[in-house]
Amino acid sequence: MIIIADGGSTKTNWCLIDGSGRNIYFNTEGYNPYFVSSEYIQSSLKKGLPDDLQLDQITEVYYYGAGVHNEEKAEIIKDAFALFFEEAKIFIGHDLLAAARALLGTQSGFAAILGTGTNTCLYDGNDITLNIDSAAYILGDEGSGCYIGKKLLTDYVRGLMPVNVREEFWNTYKLTPDEVMDRVYTKPLANRFCAGFSKFVYDNNVNIEYSRNIVKTSFVDFFTNLVSKYPNYKDYSFNCIGSVGYNFRNVLEETAEEFGMKVGKIIRSPIDDLVRFHQMKK
Repeated sequence: MIIIADGGSTKTNWCLIDGSGRNIYFNTEGYNPYFVSSEYIQSSLKKGLPDDLQLDQITEVYYYGAGVHNEEKAEIIKDAFALFFEEAKIFIGHDLLAAARALLGTQSGFAAILGTGTNTCLYDGNDITLNIDSAAYILGDEGSGCYIGKKLLTDYVRGLMPVNVREEFWNTYKLTPDEVMDRVYTKPLANRFCAGFSKFVYDNNVNIEYSRNIVKTSFVDFFTNLVSKYPNYKDYSFNCIGSVGYNFRNVLEETAEEFGMKVGKIIRSPIDDLVRFHQMKK
């Protein structure tokens, strides 16, 4: 049996391909090795993996995860997995490779992630050939859920949020500006905390113009600072994966076209297409 997993910073989507070729799906939380340890992952997997999962029958595990930028980060994931999948060959790869393989299959092109975080690349049909680092959520991640959430929270803390939106924000979260600052600067997983407020931006209908402007500005920053830095970027179609890109795809498509890119595939999750990629390779 084979397991394929796509891990974001917030959630991991898993698919078990059993002996009869049947696909069985389940979810756990996300495991970004920049924010969690092997011990944390082990504890989470004990709670999150299905009780009836036959671990000793699994021969291959393909995990693609956010934050897997190098061997050191990959080992954090691999060490945790080795305790559960003792009989399996374990492959740990970057979630950007998963996005590219899901979006483009064996074709070359441009691929992006717009979820809790951001990432982009050029892909040759099997591997990533060029990646401009997103610089993560403090220095970069333009266009991501975290980036959108930070823009909203900054307006709230500074008192720049429109009155009707501020009232809706308070009624929804009951957070004071001081509490927001405390959560961001003293508590763990600030990226998830900030990204969670992109849902408020999506749901907010008391001032649609304000919400749309936050999203539009975030996507313009994304194309200006990342996408347009790729050589001959206009020669590629824009392909994107992730909940933020999917939920705000009307604004995303508009922005891509303004930057001279044709829009290709925009999907929420790579797991189905990723499974197909591995089945095809088999």
